[in-house]
Amino acid sequence: MKLSSMSKGLLLGLALLLATSAFAANTGSLSVQEPLMVSGKQLPVGDYKVKWDGTGSNVEVSIVKGKTVLATAPARLVDLKESPGADSAVVKKNEDGSRSLSEIRFSGKKFALALTTEQAKADSDSDSGK
Repeated sequence: MKLSSMSKGLLLGLALLLATSAFAANTGSLSVQEPLMVSGKQLPVGDYKVKWDGTGSNVEVSIVKGKTVLATAPARLVDLKESPGADSAVVKKNEDGSRSLSEIRFSGKKFALALTTEQAKADSDSDSGK
């Protein structure tokens, strides 16, 4: 009996450890040097945590400051040929002069998060066509 209970406890502990490790792999850092737009919301200058959830190449990105989620956006995981030496943000200049976050790259990782506005627009277009 004791061996069975111990095995179940060990198995539960291992599953919890693996789940925690998998979650930790889906976080990164973002330092914003100028105000940026993300999904219609402005991020002021500062340091943020980036979290993403999803399976495959399509994910949902959350930009977090402390415990507050400031913005969410759909994104794609894209492969990079080389891993960058530092965390970085790729910024796009908009027609109105504002700047939007278009990609997040992480130090030592061979992937980036490309924020996709096309998917959100396609979803809203298909909803309005109904």
